[in-house]
Amino acid sequence: MRKDYLEKILASRVYEVAQETPLELAPNLSARMHNRLLLKREDMQQVFSFKLRGAYNKMAQLPEAALKRGVIAASAGNHAQGVALAAQKLGCKAVIVMPATTPQIKVQAVAARGAEVVLHGDSYDEAYTHARKLEKARKLIFVHPYDDPDVIAGQGTIGMEILRQWTRPIHAIFVAVGGGGLISGVAVYVKRLRPEIKIIGVQPVDADAMARSLKAGRRVKLSQVGLFADGVAVKEVGSETFRLCRQYVDEMVLVDTDAVCAAIKDVFEDTRSILEPAGALAIAGAKAYAEREKLKDKTLVAIACGANMNFDRLRFVAENAELGEKREAILAVTIPERPGSFKQFCSLLGKRNITEFNYRIADPKEAHIFVGIQVHDSEETAKLVAMLERHHLRTMDFSDNEMAKLHVRHLVGGHASLANNELLYRFEFPERPGALMKFLNSMRSDWNISLFHYRNHGADYGRVLVGMQVPPQEMAEFRRFLAKLGYVYWDESRNPAYKLFLG
Repeated sequence: MRKDYLEKILASRVYEVAQETPLELAPNLSARMHNRLLLKREDMQQVFSFKLRGAYNKMAQLPEAALKRGVIAASAGNHAQGVALAAQKLGCKAVIVMPATTPQIKVQAVAARGAEVVLHGDSYDEAYTHARKLEKARKLIFVHPYDDPDVIAGQGTIGMEILRQWTRPIHAIFVAVGGGGLISGVAVYVKRLRPEIKIIGVQPVDADAMARSLKAGRRVKLSQVGLFADGVAVKEVGSETFRLCRQYVDEMVLVDTDAVCAAIKDVFEDTRSILEPAGALAIAGAKAYAEREKLKDKTLVAIACGANMNFDRLRFVAENAELGEKREAILAVTIPERPGSFKQFCSLLGKRNITEFNYRIADPKEAHIFVGIQVHDSEETAKLVAMLERHHLRTMDFSDNEMAKLHVRHLVGGHASLANNELLYRFEFPERPGALMKFLNSMRSDWNISLFHYRNHGADYGRVLVGMQVPPQEMAEFRRFLAKLGYVYWDESRNPAYKLFLG
């Protein structure tokens, strides 16, 4: 253990601006998990996130001359607000570079604290690069969001509070991980005083830079990251945070979007507070870990690290929360196309609640039904599928099929005999004016769009499903189009949900 980190945490000046947040029992979730789950309520800070701790601790340590020059940071959200608040408290100038795609509510929150907001680029990486240029040009002090010892020490005060607030045994502390500043600070403190406590990092399956880096034994840079949990959407972890995590973090747990949505709902039901996706990561990880390890009667701590949620995301969260808890089964069932067969199908379901039903006549012999059914867990889903199969009804479980859940459920019945040479691709477009036109202008005008489905999910990007008719001899040119376009994409042409309902 490097002694200076313990000293830095103990001498931290965070309490000039941050509050000691409560460590609260989540009663309903604890009962369901058969363990005691305690929530460290960092969502209750005045900027609704832990980020002000590290930002303020870094800036409070700066010499007077440096503060007079001013500070600069790159951030799309919580770190930006932390730096802006710290600058306001310390009476210094702050420049925050934010991606042009940043939701207006976050831009306004930063500007309201007196910071100068500079919008640049479409991603954090582009904003970061521009901030580094402005740092030199305007002779400002850069405040890194995670890879800085003073920032790490500021976040480490959370670990100090947890051990002070709960002196009895703790099995594990779960921490959301982006660049690694929060978990590094918590880990260096907790492992010094209570080495028996496990420190477990939690990341989204599509933004797992730290998990991959720890597995590889070196920092791994991701080519792309999922944006749902935007607070941890980091392509490469810090060098100092990676060093600390290699030494002190016991394990990494990965969770998907549905599990995060379920965790947001769980915390709401226990606290009536709404966490942002990154803020709920630790809770989702604790649930997954407890289930996997079959834990019982243990004390688990999850850091609820942020609540800067865009209101328009709530629809998406609500729709996916049941799937995350495995309390909704999404099935494709093939039944005979004859009178009475649907009634027979419904009778087999018994008293189960049908949450969704989609069907359109398309074949004289068979009917394909897309159905959502409330269940208690994934085990019940498996039993339901087996029961339908025993009654000679071909059934496919699409509960974990992203394309089926996001798009196909809204497009069922779209078989098209005219869609020759159709390719089906799923894209993530930046949610900004001109994104669609860039797509249309990049593709050849004689490639007909045979299917298009877009739905606003309240995120910083749009999910789009597109069918295009591309002759086989033009596939090389099509691949060049994809490369030039630069959007994240998935080839869904062989997806069974597409074959059954749309192809």
